[in-house]
Amino acid sequence: MNHLKSSIRVKENVRRRNFAIKLALLIVLEIFYAVDTVLTPFLDQNEILQHVLRALIFLLSANVIFALGRFITLNIYLRQREESKVQPNFVVGIDRIETLLNVIAVLISLMLAFGIRPLEFLTSITIVAAAIALLTKDYITNIVNGLIMMFSDQLEIGDKIQIGRHVGFIRDITLINLVLKNDSGEIILIPNLMALSTDVVNFSKNNTHQVIFDSEISSQNEIHLNELEEKLELVLESFPEMVFKEGAQLNILERKADTLLIRFQFPIKTGEKPTEIQVKRAINQALIDWRHELRKT
Repeated sequence: MNHLKSSIRVKENVRRRNFAIKLALLIVLEIFYAVDTVLTPFLDQNEILQHVLRALIFLLSANVIFALGRFITLNIYLRQREESKVQPNFVVGIDRIETLLNVIAVLISLMLAFGIRPLEFLTSITIVAAAIALLTKDYITNIVNGLIMMFSDQLEIGDKIQIGRHVGFIRDITLINLVLKNDSGEIILIPNLMALSTDVVNFSKNNTHQVIFDSEISSQNEIHLNELEEKLELVLESFPEMVFKEGAQLNILERKADTLLIRFQFPIKTGEKPTEIQVKRAINQALIDWRHELRKT
Protein backbone atom coordinates (compact mmCIF):
# COMPACT_ATOMS: atom_id res chain seq x y z
CA MET A 1 0.00 0.00 0.00
CA ASN A 2 1.48 3.35 -0.99
CA HIS A 3 1.78 6.41 1.22
CA LEU A 4 -1.34 8.08 -0.18
CA LYS A 5 -3.52 5.03 0.52
CA SER A 6 -2.13 4.77 4.07
CA SER A 7 -2.80 8.46 4.67
CA ILE A 8 -6.37 8.12 3.39
CA ARG A 9 -7.08 5.15 5.64
CA VAL A 10 -5.70 6.96 8.71
CA LYS A 11 -7.95 9.97 8.02
CA GLU A 12 -10.92 7.67 7.39
CA ASN A 13 -10.43 6.04 10.81
CA VAL A 14 -10.74 9.49 12.41
CA ARG A 15 -13.86 10.18 10.34
CA ARG A 16 -15.40 6.87 11.44
CA ARG A 17 -14.91 7.83 15.07
CA ASN A 18 -16.57 11.19 14.48
CA PHE A 19 -19.35 9.39 12.59
CA ALA A 20 -20.02 7.16 15.60
CA ILE A 21 -20.21 10.20 17.91
CA LYS A 22 -22.66 11.99 15.59
CA LEU A 23 -24.80 8.87 15.25
CA ALA A 24 -24.98 8.46 19.03
CA LEU A 25 -25.91 12.13 19.45
CA LEU A 26 -28.59 11.78 16.77
CA ILE A 27 -30.13 8.80 18.55
CA VAL A 28 -30.24 10.74 21.83
CA LEU A 29 -31.94 13.73 20.19
CA GLU A 30 -34.45 11.48 18.43
CA ILE A 31 -35.36 9.92 21.77
CA PHE A 32 -35.94 13.33 23.35
CA TYR A 33 -38.01 14.48 20.37
CA ALA A 34 -40.12 11.40 19.55
CA VAL A 35 -40.38 9.49 22.85
CA ASP A 36 -42.17 10.63 25.99
CA THR A 37 -39.56 11.60 28.53
CA VAL A 38 -39.23 13.91 31.49
CA LEU A 39 -38.47 16.78 29.08
CA THR A 40 -41.53 16.17 26.86
CA PRO A 41 -43.87 18.59 28.75
CA PHE A 42 -41.19 21.28 28.63
CA LEU A 43 -40.73 20.79 24.87
CA ASP A 44 -44.47 20.94 24.29
CA GLN A 45 -44.63 24.33 25.97
CA ASN A 46 -41.58 25.76 24.20
CA GLU A 47 -42.17 25.98 20.44
CA ILE A 48 -38.82 27.63 19.72
CA LEU A 49 -36.95 24.79 21.39
CA GLN A 50 -38.93 22.31 19.28
CA HIS A 51 -37.84 24.08 16.10
CA VAL A 52 -34.21 24.11 17.21
CA LEU A 53 -34.36 20.43 18.13
CA ARG A 54 -35.91 19.56 14.74
CA ALA A 55 -33.20 21.56 13.00
CA LEU A 56 -30.43 19.75 14.90
CA ILE A 57 -31.97 16.36 14.14
CA PHE A 58 -32.22 17.22 10.45
CA LEU A 59 -28.64 18.53 10.33
CA LEU A 60 -27.19 15.48 12.09
CA SER A 61 -29.30 13.10 9.98
CA ALA A 62 -28.11 14.72 6.76
CA ASN A 63 -24.50 14.74 7.96
CA VAL A 64 -24.66 11.06 8.93
CA ILE A 65 -26.22 10.09 5.57
CA PHE A 66 -23.64 12.08 3.60
CA ALA A 67 -20.78 10.64 5.65
CA LEU A 68 -22.11 7.11 5.17
CA GLY A 69 -22.35 7.64 1.42
CA ARG A 70 -18.80 8.97 1.42
CA PHE A 71 -17.49 5.92 3.35
CA ILE A 72 -19.17 3.48 0.97
CA THR A 73 -17.99 5.31 -2.18
CA LEU A 74 -14.41 5.66 -0.98
CA ASN A 75 -14.18 2.03 0.20
CA ILE A 76 -15.42 0.79 -3.18
CA TYR A 77 -12.89 3.03 -4.93
CA LEU A 78 -9.98 1.90 -2.74
CA ARG A 79 -10.83 -1.76 -3.31
CA GLN A 80 -10.93 -1.21 -7.07
CA ARG A 81 -7.55 0.54 -6.84
CA GLU A 82 -5.95 -1.98 -4.50
CA GLU A 83 -3.17 -2.77 -6.95
CA SER A 84 -3.05 0.53 -8.85
CA LYS A 85 -2.47 4.22 -8.25
CA VAL A 86 -5.00 6.18 -6.22
CA GLN A 87 -5.93 9.54 -7.68
CA PRO A 88 -5.96 12.29 -5.02
CA ASN A 89 -8.47 14.12 -7.26
CA PHE A 90 -11.15 11.53 -6.48
CA VAL A 91 -10.74 11.90 -2.72
CA VAL A 92 -10.79 15.70 -3.06
CA GLY A 93 -13.89 15.44 -5.25
CA ILE A 94 -16.01 13.44 -2.81
CA ASP A 95 -14.82 15.69 0.04
CA ARG A 96 -15.97 18.76 -1.90
CA ILE A 97 -19.34 17.17 -2.69
CA GLU A 98 -19.86 16.22 0.96
CA THR A 99 -18.97 19.77 2.03
CA LEU A 100 -21.36 21.26 -0.52
CA LEU A 101 -24.21 19.00 0.61
CA ASN A 102 -23.52 19.82 4.26
CA VAL A 103 -23.67 23.55 3.48
CA ILE A 104 -27.11 23.02 1.90
CA ALA A 105 -28.16 21.00 4.97
CA VAL A 106 -27.03 23.85 7.25
CA LEU A 107 -29.13 26.36 5.29
CA ILE A 108 -32.21 24.13 5.51
CA SER A 109 -31.57 23.59 9.22
CA LEU A 110 -31.49 27.34 9.79
CA MET A 111 -34.89 27.60 8.10
CA LEU A 112 -36.27 24.86 10.34
CA ALA A 113 -34.81 26.53 13.43
CA PHE A 114 -36.76 29.70 12.61
CA GLY A 115 -39.94 27.76 11.90
CA ILE A 116 -39.73 28.21 8.11
CA ARG A 117 -40.80 25.34 5.88
CA PRO A 118 -38.10 24.98 3.21
CA LEU A 119 -40.38 23.83 0.34
CA GLU A 120 -42.90 26.59 0.91
CA PHE A 121 -40.09 29.12 1.24
CA LEU A 122 -38.49 28.07 -2.05
CA THR A 123 -41.76 28.11 -3.99
CA SER A 124 -42.60 31.55 -2.61
CA ILE A 125 -39.36 33.11 -3.86
CA THR A 126 -39.26 31.48 -7.30
CA ILE A 127 -38.58 34.76 -9.10
CA VAL A 128 -35.89 35.74 -6.61
CA ALA A 129 -34.32 32.28 -6.91
CA ALA A 130 -34.25 32.61 -10.71
CA ALA A 131 -32.53 36.00 -10.39
CA ILE A 132 -29.99 34.57 -7.94
CA ALA A 133 -29.31 31.64 -10.30
CA LEU A 134 -28.75 34.09 -13.16
CA LEU A 135 -26.32 36.19 -11.13
CA THR A 136 -24.40 33.17 -9.88
CA LYS A 137 -24.28 31.20 -13.13
CA ASP A 138 -20.51 31.73 -13.47
CA TYR A 139 -19.97 30.34 -9.97
CA ILE A 140 -22.23 27.38 -10.73
CA THR A 141 -20.33 26.73 -13.96
CA ASN A 142 -17.02 26.86 -12.08
CA ILE A 143 -18.36 24.39 -9.50
CA VAL A 144 -19.52 21.97 -12.20
CA ASN A 145 -16.20 22.26 -14.06
CA GLY A 146 -14.30 21.76 -10.81
CA LEU A 147 -16.19 18.54 -10.11
CA ILE A 148 -15.52 17.36 -13.67
CA MET A 149 -11.77 17.87 -13.16
CA MET A 150 -11.82 16.18 -9.75
CA PHE A 151 -13.35 12.99 -11.13
CA SER A 152 -11.37 13.06 -14.37
CA ASP A 153 -7.95 11.52 -14.92
CA GLN A 154 -6.87 14.22 -17.38
CA LEU A 155 -5.62 16.58 -14.66
CA GLU A 156 -4.28 15.37 -11.34
CA ILE A 157 -2.93 17.06 -8.23
CA GLY A 158 0.85 17.17 -8.63
CA ASP A 159 0.81 17.40 -12.44
CA LYS A 160 2.85 20.09 -14.14
CA ILE A 161 0.66 21.92 -16.64
CA GLN A 162 0.54 25.03 -18.78
CA ILE A 163 -2.65 27.11 -19.12
CA GLY A 164 -2.19 30.11 -21.38
CA ARG A 165 1.05 31.76 -20.29
CA HIS A 166 0.98 30.20 -16.81
CA VAL A 167 3.10 27.12 -16.04
CA GLY A 168 3.07 25.40 -12.68
CA PHE A 169 2.27 22.36 -10.56
CA ILE A 170 -1.34 21.67 -9.57
CA ARG A 171 -1.53 22.08 -5.81
CA ASP A 172 -5.31 21.92 -5.34
CA ILE A 173 -8.61 21.78 -7.23
CA THR A 174 -11.34 23.74 -5.50
CA LEU A 175 -14.95 24.26 -6.51
CA ILE A 176 -14.01 27.67 -7.93
CA ASN A 177 -10.32 27.66 -8.90
CA LEU A 178 -7.48 25.49 -10.05
CA VAL A 179 -4.53 26.30 -7.77
CA LEU A 180 -1.09 26.29 -9.43
CA LYS A 181 2.34 26.90 -7.94
CA ASN A 182 5.03 28.02 -10.36
CA ASP A 183 8.79 27.59 -10.13
CA SER A 184 9.11 30.93 -8.33
CA GLY A 185 6.83 29.73 -5.56
CA GLU A 186 3.99 32.05 -6.58
CA ILE A 187 0.41 30.80 -6.24
CA ILE A 188 -1.70 31.17 -9.40
CA LEU A 189 -5.49 30.83 -9.26
CA ILE A 190 -7.08 29.75 -12.55
CA PRO A 191 -10.90 29.78 -12.72
CA ASN A 192 -12.23 26.29 -13.44
CA LEU A 193 -14.20 27.68 -16.38
CA MET A 194 -10.95 28.86 -17.99
CA ALA A 195 -9.18 25.57 -17.24
CA LEU A 196 -11.73 23.58 -19.27
CA SER A 197 -12.26 26.15 -22.04
CA THR A 198 -8.58 26.88 -22.77
CA ASP A 199 -5.85 24.72 -24.27
CA VAL A 200 -4.05 22.93 -21.44
CA VAL A 201 -0.65 21.28 -21.81
CA ASN A 202 -0.10 18.50 -19.28
CA PHE A 203 3.62 17.76 -19.12
CA SER A 204 3.13 14.99 -16.58
CA LYS A 205 1.08 12.58 -18.68
CA ASN A 206 4.10 11.54 -20.74
CA ASN A 207 6.08 11.15 -17.51
CA THR A 208 8.68 13.59 -18.93
CA HIS A 209 8.86 17.18 -20.07
CA GLN A 210 11.49 19.45 -21.55
CA VAL A 211 13.42 21.86 -19.37
CA ILE A 212 14.59 24.80 -21.47
CA PHE A 213 17.32 27.37 -20.82
CA ASP A 214 17.69 30.35 -23.16
CA SER A 215 20.79 32.47 -22.79
CA GLU A 216 22.31 35.38 -24.69
CA ILE A 217 26.09 35.35 -24.94
CA SER A 218 28.57 37.72 -26.52
CA SER A 219 29.94 36.68 -29.92
CA GLN A 220 33.02 38.88 -29.62
CA ASN A 221 35.00 36.11 -27.93
CA GLU A 222 35.88 32.76 -29.41
CA ILE A 223 33.02 30.39 -28.60
CA HIS A 224 33.24 26.59 -28.57
CA LEU A 225 29.67 25.28 -28.35
CA ASN A 226 30.81 21.66 -28.06
CA GLU A 227 32.77 22.48 -24.92
CA LEU A 228 29.78 24.31 -23.42
CA GLU A 229 27.46 21.42 -24.25
CA GLU A 230 29.85 18.91 -22.66
CA LYS A 231 30.11 21.07 -19.54
CA LEU A 232 26.32 21.32 -19.19
CA GLU A 233 25.88 17.58 -19.81
CA LEU A 234 28.44 16.96 -17.06
CA VAL A 235 26.13 18.81 -14.68
CA LEU A 236 23.23 16.54 -15.73
CA GLU A 237 25.23 13.45 -14.80
CA SER A 238 24.70 14.41 -11.14
CA PHE A 239 20.99 13.60 -11.57
CA PRO A 240 20.99 10.24 -13.41
CA GLU A 241 17.67 9.02 -12.00
CA MET A 242 15.65 12.08 -13.00
CA VAL A 243 17.33 13.58 -16.08
CA PHE A 244 17.71 11.93 -19.49
CA LYS A 245 21.13 13.18 -20.57
CA GLU A 246 20.85 11.43 -23.95
CA GLY A 247 18.10 13.86 -24.99
CA ALA A 248 20.06 17.00 -24.11
CA GLN A 249 20.92 19.38 -26.94
CA LEU A 250 22.43 22.84 -27.40
CA ASN A 251 21.27 24.97 -30.32
CA ILE A 252 21.68 28.51 -31.62
CA LEU A 253 18.30 30.20 -31.88
CA GLU A 254 19.36 33.58 -33.29
CA ARG A 255 22.50 35.37 -34.44
CA LYS A 256 22.78 39.09 -33.77
CA ALA A 257 25.52 41.60 -34.47
CA ASP A 258 27.27 41.18 -31.11
CA THR A 259 25.46 38.32 -29.43
CA LEU A 260 24.15 34.81 -29.92
CA LEU A 261 20.91 33.49 -28.46
CA ILE A 262 21.46 29.85 -27.47
CA ARG A 263 19.08 27.27 -26.07
CA PHE A 264 19.97 24.26 -23.93
CA GLN A 265 17.17 21.77 -23.32
CA PHE A 266 16.83 18.27 -21.90
CA PRO A 267 14.02 15.89 -20.82
CA ILE A 268 13.33 15.35 -17.14
CA LYS A 269 10.84 13.20 -15.27
CA THR A 270 7.81 15.10 -14.01
CA GLY A 271 6.33 15.27 -10.56
CA GLU A 272 9.73 15.78 -8.88
CA LYS A 273 9.66 19.53 -8.34
CA PRO A 274 12.50 19.70 -5.72
CA THR A 275 14.82 17.79 -8.04
CA GLU A 276 13.86 19.98 -10.99
CA ILE A 277 14.70 23.10 -8.98
CA GLN A 278 18.12 21.65 -8.10
CA VAL A 279 18.84 20.83 -11.74
CA LYS A 280 17.85 24.32 -12.89
CA ARG A 281 20.02 25.93 -10.23
CA ALA A 282 23.00 23.78 -11.23
CA ILE A 283 22.58 24.57 -14.94
CA ASN A 284 22.24 28.30 -14.26
CA GLN A 285 25.37 28.22 -12.14
CA ALA A 286 27.25 26.40 -14.91
CA LEU A 287 26.18 29.03 -17.46
CA ILE A 288 27.25 31.84 -15.12
CA ASP A 289 30.65 30.19 -14.56
CA TRP A 290 31.14 29.69 -18.30
CA ARG A 291 30.33 33.35 -19.03
CA HIS A 292 32.74 34.40 -16.30
CA GLU A 293 35.50 32.28 -17.90
CA LEU A 294 34.76 33.88 -21.27
CA ARG A 295 35.14 37.37 -19.82
CA LYS A 296 38.48 36.39 -18.29
CA THR A 297 39.85 35.24 -21.63
